[in-house]
Amino acid sequence: MCTKLLLRNNEVNTRYLFTSERLGFRNWSHDDLPQFAAMNGDADVMEFFPNTLSEAESRNFITRLIDHYTKYRHNYYAVELKATGEFIGFIGLAYQVYESDFTPATDIGWRLKKSVWGNGYATEGALRCVQHAFETLGKEKLVSTCTVHNTQSENVMRKIGMKKMGTFKHSRLKEYPAYETCVWYKMSKEDYLNSVASNA
Repeated sequence: MCTKLLLRNNEVNTRYLFTSERLGFRNWSHDDLPQFAAMNGDADVMEFFPNTLSEAESRNFITRLIDHYTKYRHNYYAVELKATGEFIGFIGLAYQVYESDFTPATDIGWRLKKSVWGNGYATEGALRCVQHAFETLGKEKLVSTCTVHNTQSENVMRKIGMKKMGTFKHSRLKEYPAYETCVWYKMSKEDYLNSVASNA
């Protein structure tokens, strides 16, 4: 019995590319679609985006994330609670080439389902992805963006040590004036290493 349980636990662990204290980060499967579509269809989750997403749009999103991982070896990772295997959303890294003064650049972003809000998962997961970006992937800088009204995401950016650089008009949101003005934050590898040294 104990041996079988140990094997099952090891099998679960191999699902993850890396982990944090409470979270497991993995690549996507189309089996994630029902839960992912439900999250993307929640108006509260998508409050700071122009629209909720349909099931077809969520399916296409998963395909793009899988392709992104194949090309760049990272993406907005599917995130689970290690203790239960529950899917809670995404936290991760995406290479962005939309028109702005700071792109192309690797962006760090997150989206979690409403039922797990308030537990510090976004901050914990983003900190782990920052470490992964600089120590494993060899990134030289990270950026993060959100609409000026999304104070929750801005709080996470500050908590993980990113510096606010200013505002910009997002080129992908020109048709949505209420969402077009965004803030952007940055963290360099030097910033990260200095933070690690100061906390040692």
